[in-house]
This record gives sequence, C-alpha cells and structure tokens, in this order.
Amino acid sequence: MTSTSPTLVLFDLDGVLVEYDRPRRLQHLGDAVGRTADEVYEALFGSGLEDRYDAGELSTDVYLTELGSHLGCTVDRATWSAARTASMTCTTETCTRIARLAQRVEVGVLTNNGVLLEALLPDALPGLFPLLEGRVFCSGTLRASKPSQDIYRITIERLGHAPHHTLFLDDNFDNVEGARAAGLFAEHVAHPGAFDTILACYGL
Repeated sequence: MTSTSPTLVLFDLDGVLVEYDRPRRLQHLGDAVGRTADEVYEALFGSGLEDRYDAGELSTDVYLTELGSHLGCTVDRATWSAARTASMTCTTETCTRIARLAQRVEVGVLTNNGVLLEALLPDALPGLFPLLEGRVFCSGTLRASKPSQDIYRITIERLGHAPHHTLFLDDNFDNVEGARAAGLFAEHVAHPGAFDTILACYGL
C-alpha cells in the first residue's frame, strides 16, 4: 500500500468492472449463425483465433473472415458485437461508484481484448460513458498484452501519469504481478465490483 493516494486508477474490464459470461456469448453467437456453442468455442478459442486477435496480430476484417471460415458461415460486426454485449453485465451500483471515483482521480480501463470490443463499449455499457471516452486501452490496439510490462507503461504514458502514482486492478494474478513489475501499485480483485476495500486502503 502507499501513503500517497494514486492519481490514476486503471481497471481491468472482464471480471473487475463487468461480469463476463462466456457461455452466454457462445450461445448467443451460435444461435445467431445456426451453430452450437461448442462449435463457436472451438472457432474462437480452440483455434487460437481469439488470442491472435486480442494480441493485435489480425485486423478485424481478417478476424471475422477467419471466424466465418471456421464456422462455415458469415459473421459480421453487428452479430459479433451483439453476442459480446450480451455477455457483459455492469451493475448500476458499479457505474455509480466509478463516476464518484472519477471526481477524485482519473480512471481508465486496460483490457486484453481486440479492437471490436473497444468500439462497442459505449453502446454496451452506457452507464460508464462518456466517462471512459478515450480512456479504454485494449491489447489489440496497443499490440501488447498483459502481463507484459510494456502495455502498462504505454497506457499510463498516454494518460499522462507516472507508474508510482497509478493503481491497477485485475482479477488475474499474473496481470497484477506484471503491473507491479512495471512500477505500478496493483491489487487482485476477487469478484466483479469487489474493489471498495482496496480503494479505501489507497485513500480512495
């Protein structure tokens, strides 16, 4: 912990700000394109396609084309986005808490996700926008992924803060350790929205 309150709090998205329901996403997309959830899982995750897209190795057009090829159908942006949106829940309470926090410090999001997710967030999570406009950083855009130290440094530099004035919250222990190695304060969040005690320990 630190005796000086951070000037920037960076949140992971899935598992910290929002509850992410992967099975719901798979079922939603499968229903939309006439495939089973298992087939969608294999196309996205079993093939490694999602990881490559999240790492910025593929453009969105190539990603969707490959996904459609795996599934034997066409998957457009709107269909993909609808399924991803259906998989995320951010409570009104969490949105209110983030808005209050933003009156004291700058807030942002750092997530291992592709460009499509960044584009859909304002519509998917209206309770957090325009508050987070320009403050969402995705691995697919930065072409670096947590827990690499580079992604933390790039993000806080773009937001104009220093590592030792930044608090990062994530539900993945490896990502927390990566942030600490980059010089940030970082803490593990056990459940979506469960960060009040952590913030209080940092004077927030």
